[in-house]
Amino acid sequence: MGELGILLITANIGSLCDKPEEIQENWFRELNETVESCKPVFIALHLQEFGGKEYERNMEAAEMLLRMLMDNEELSSYDCIQAFADTDFNQTNSFTALGSIYLIHNSLHKIQIYDFKEEQFVPLSGRNLCLGSLDDCPLVHKERFPQDFWTEFPWTRKGFMRTRWQIHNRTFDLVNLHLFHDSSNLVSCDSSPSLYSINRKKALNHILTRLQDDGTVPFFLFGDFNFRLDLKSLTLAQGWTTRKTTERDNDSILYERDGEVKLLVQCKLFEQKNVEIFQENNLQALRKFDSEPSAYLSKVTESQISFPPSYPYIESITGPSEFMCTRCPAWCDRVLMSHSARALLGKAEIKVRYDQIGAHVCMGDHKPVFLHFEMDLLTSNHTD
Repeated sequence: MGELGILLITANIGSLCDKPEEIQENWFRELNETVESCKPVFIALHLQEFGGKEYERNMEAAEMLLRMLMDNEELSSYDCIQAFADTDFNQTNSFTALGSIYLIHNSLHKIQIYDFKEEQFVPLSGRNLCLGSLDDCPLVHKERFPQDFWTEFPWTRKGFMRTRWQIHNRTFDLVNLHLFHDSSNLVSCDSSPSLYSINRKKALNHILTRLQDDGTVPFFLFGDFNFRLDLKSLTLAQGWTTRKTTERDNDSILYERDGEVKLLVQCKLFEQKNVEIFQENNLQALRKFDSEPSAYLSKVTESQISFPPSYPYIESITGPSEFMCTRCPAWCDRVLMSHSARALLGKAEIKVRYDQIGAHVCMGDHKPVFLHFEMDLLTSNHTD
């Protein structure tokens, strides 16, 4: 029966919503070029921070960006579209600022989406846009994480959104998620694993439990995991001496070697001084400190990463590959999958592409990340 190209993309669009006039042209061009290069029949685009940091002011403009995407002439052959956007920020107990857009090529006919209320698959046709709280939309399962997950910190709009699909003889879940971030570099450096890492583990296990309770359907998790490097282990490995100071009411940690400051860390400052491990040609050396995913290896897996960290880039067209000195570079944006979902990638994983979008242009503080694979329709549909 052949293979079908599947393209899964995750993009934190906070910068795009806050500064559309600076980033929009690059963002759409790079997205279009990725689609043209992969030529998939099914595209799943998961968005986080829909509306940006100032979502009350920018939500209407964000909805316009979504409509522009749906009207994109470069993607006109994807004439069946299903989009969901959690835009009702007045729903303070459930707002997640997540958006999920699914584009189906006109050559793909055997595709259905799951109705969670009726508990059955239903056919798709035309262009469908669901905006608002989404609480009454039966085609999507959305949750905001419970407030008691983070008693030490202000409650945020983090959560997840799930859809279920059937393509030919394949059934799988697609989960858009946004996990808790590191709000202070000082706290991140304090322990291994960090307090934030422990909080993210609680949130991700919550999602995995929800998926497990709902059966054994293969699933892909792609979004802003906010996974960060183990900073305590990283700094210890460099053999630096540590000195704590307070300047201008800012608590600081100075990491030094031979009296020279190599790294200055404050709550929202991560300023390194020509440290080899952070230089562009050595970024893969950071991978050994990318330890957060290892806690979930019994339940999920990931294709091999060969691209630079996806965050935090400066939001300027003059330095599209430069990191901001606010956080340690990290692979925040990723595509993980259950072991049964990995079987859908087929045996020839050499054909699988796992990469960034817009590596050499400004896309905002996050670089979108994609996974493209050819789904073999001849193999039976495995379960976990």
